[in-house]
Amino acid sequence: MRIVIAEDSVLLREGLVKLLGGVGFEVVAAVDNAEGLLVAVDEHRPDLAIVDVRMPPNHTDEGLRAALDLRKRRPPVAVLVLSQYVEERYASELLSRETSGVGYLLKDRVADIVEFLDALRRVASGGTALDPEVVAQILVRHRRNPIEQLTKREREVLSLMAEGRSNSGIAAALYVSESAVAKHVNSIFAKLDLTAADRDHRRVLAVLQFLKS
Repeated sequence: MRIVIAEDSVLLREGLVKLLGGVGFEVVAAVDNAEGLLVAVDEHRPDLAIVDVRMPPNHTDEGLRAALDLRKRRPPVAVLVLSQYVEERYASELLSRETSGVGYLLKDRVADIVEFLDALRRVASGGTALDPEVVAQILVRHRRNPIEQLTKREREVLSLMAEGRSNSGIAAALYVSESAVAKHVNSIFAKLDLTAADRDHRRVLAVLQFLKS
């Protein structure tokens, strides 16, 4: 089995290379960023990609978005996400498509090497491997009203957005800095699934969701 690893932690990356090589897998590339993952897959055409969620340059969701891209561009390549986090939105998107050859495991809950290798083989052969915590969080996400995820302060910010106030106007009303308001606004966009692609309309879309709740 040919494997590409995308993991920005050098200790974990080299540890995986040694572990997998020691049990007979061929690690054809080990990279530390999402762009490198896509290049390596195009070059080596592996059977499986092991992908971390948060990688350079921003350490947010680059790896998971790259995994989604791989599923579109290279469907035969199985993808195993190995992360410390459940990035609910993109995880849901990844798992709502063709689920053969896909897995999502939490690093802190991988306690047994034999079980990990079994999950890896299962995903590579077209099966699935999902951490129960990943499944639970995605199910909760689909059941709840996104507005309910907002903190009290985020609701206050969104309420003032609904009044048509700018970030500076919100900052003045709440006696906080504009940078603090900007962080709250970005958090609101993330929790309401308003992506950068919606940049021109995100404030309006956020307000509409708030008014409907």
